[in-house]
Amino acid sequence: MLSVLNILAFLALSGYAVYMFIQVVYVRYLFVKLGKKAEFEPNLKERINAVLINGFGQRKLFKDKKSGFMHLVLFYTFFIIQVGLIELIIKAFIKGYEFPFGEGHKYFSLLQEWATFLMLLAVVYGFYRRYGEKLKRLQWKRDGKAAFVYIALCTLTLSILLTLGFEAIMLDHKTNLTFAPFSGAIALLFSGIGSTAGTVLFYVFWWVHMVTVFSFMVFVPQSKQAHELFAMFNIFFKKTGPVGKLKTIDFEKEAEEFGVGKIENFTQQQLTDLYACAECGRCTNMCPASVTGKTLSPMQLIVKMRDHLTEKGAAITSRSPWLPRSIFDSSATVFGLAAQETAAAIEMPSLIGDVITEEEVWACTTCRNCEDQCPVANEHVDKIIDLRRYLVLTEGNVPQEASRYFQNIERQSNPWGFNRKERTKWRNERENIEVPTVDEVQEFEYLFWVGSMGSYDQRSKKIVQSFAKIMNVAEIKFAILGNKERNSGDTSRRMGNEFLFQQLCQENIDNFQFYGVKKIVTIDPHAFNTFKHEYPEFGLEAEVYHHTELIWKWIQEGRIKPMKEVREEIAYHDSCYLGRYNNIFNIPRQILTSIPGMKILEMERNKQDSMCCGAGGGMMWIEEKQGKRINVERTEQALRINPTMIGSNCPYCLTMLSDGIKAKEVEDQVKTMDIAEIVERSLAKTN
Repeated sequence: MLSVLNILAFLALSGYAVYMFIQVVYVRYLFVKLGKKAEFEPNLKERINAVLINGFGQRKLFKDKKSGFMHLVLFYTFFIIQVGLIELIIKAFIKGYEFPFGEGHKYFSLLQEWATFLMLLAVVYGFYRRYGEKLKRLQWKRDGKAAFVYIALCTLTLSILLTLGFEAIMLDHKTNLTFAPFSGAIALLFSGIGSTAGTVLFYVFWWVHMVTVFSFMVFVPQSKQAHELFAMFNIFFKKTGPVGKLKTIDFEKEAEEFGVGKIENFTQQQLTDLYACAECGRCTNMCPASVTGKTLSPMQLIVKMRDHLTEKGAAITSRSPWLPRSIFDSSATVFGLAAQETAAAIEMPSLIGDVITEEEVWACTTCRNCEDQCPVANEHVDKIIDLRRYLVLTEGNVPQEASRYFQNIERQSNPWGFNRKERTKWRNERENIEVPTVDEVQEFEYLFWVGSMGSYDQRSKKIVQSFAKIMNVAEIKFAILGNKERNSGDTSRRMGNEFLFQQLCQENIDNFQFYGVKKIVTIDPHAFNTFKHEYPEFGLEAEVYHHTELIWKWIQEGRIKPMKEVREEIAYHDSCYLGRYNNIFNIPRQILTSIPGMKILEMERNKQDSMCCGAGGGMMWIEEKQGKRINVERTEQALRINPTMIGSNCPYCLTMLSDGIKAKEVEDQVKTMDIAEIVERSLAKTN
């Protein structure tokens, strides 16, 4: 009778738990399907590789080595324990049941026990990290859910060992501490209680384990633990191609609005990000806006969007006791309305304004430090750009500084509104450099893209002059577009003005094609990135180089020889668009190492983890109204290692760091220079 009741109770509980699990996951899937269908490029090799490295390999998690090792243990012991769960379930109905592994079962038992024990240790360590060590990035919310996870996992692991230990007493088995070290120790400790008490305690802890398993099964898809279900899918379906590449708006197609003003206007892939988020805080911990006291937190941005999607999705599903399976189809209807129309018809808090503030939208520097840190491959920046596009292109709602920036670009093709005919004045401001325009030479190998900073900004002019001199010394055939050069459009695109970007892009490509440009070099990592990864979609066919790449190439070829000693201790700053966007970290360091007297000092945040200077995403032109200035924070990080010089590879970064040095009033002690300027100082043939 008890056996029958046991079976019925188990079937009822497990059936309900499985039903609830499937229902919640199914509903979350429907919420994601409210989004627009995303384009999917197969690229199976790249996608499988990403899953192996970042999913099964947990690479991103090891950016924090302690946390990475803990999660690796949790990840793999989970699979081992699930196999053992099947055997454990059967044990309650067939006394003494073991998998038919023969002599090999003792090794399975050993593996299972150690896996369970290691998971317990990992959970205890995770609890300590959050509540003992009080890791800052984990302290953002106290709602008891995290504590529940730790308690549940401790209960799961302990109940396994206790169940196995009391099973040995129930069956009066001889304890084997070699292959059952932990449950065996429990059996020895309670060996005097007898088989009847052992049987009772076996079923008590067996049920404790089962209730915990089924409770956790229902809890997972409704909490941040949903990342356990969505992460692998998110990593696999993540958009491929150059990192940070933005999707293009087709203005030829009729559209009532551009960008994203409602949660369902994001793509399904973007919405999958929301449920994949582990709320680990790694993104916010590295975000320059968050670190300096702005309201933007990449993690909370995702969480708020996720909660908004869940709320809006729940409102839609509440209109009917069920949703037809045909909703999976793009033509699916609910009460005769398309799913997206239904979502739009429901009165909810506005995505921009109520859920996400405009201050958050405009605080992002697009540095992608958040995305680089994310272990589940979430992409934050493209969502922020989509929100900006809605504000700029649909509502015409932009900060005053951004509006002025767009007007100056449209009228004079530079951010300050200077006369576009003055783009070549910089080459006459220094003697002994030869900088021809494309109209002054019959042929050239490289088109030198000077950019607006290099053409007009007084500090950046020195960089382009130094690089021009280096090319003269190396006897490189190059030319500039001169007054025909337009703004690259990169900043306009990151600020949400996709229309202006595409206009500039097409004008530039027309010029490149007219003059037969095959190779482009620039000192600006932002222009470098957009030429290399975004212009080809619009027809550009040319090799694109950053000036550090060519300087290193010419040093290796012997075209230029850094010989003069430059005795400096340099804190080298990795710019975001050369570093994280294009993975160029070693070349600038190799150049500096080749210069006699140079000693590189690495800041705490360097290479992939380098902190943004604060200029990206249009923030060069928008005043920071909240918290500490980002460039001052980055300058302070550099000054902590006592350099005599701060070096960079980007005119934007150099301007921000130079301003930071002035703000700290140490410009007499610490210089700021671009790599091109440093190399020129070391060349044998310079004036």
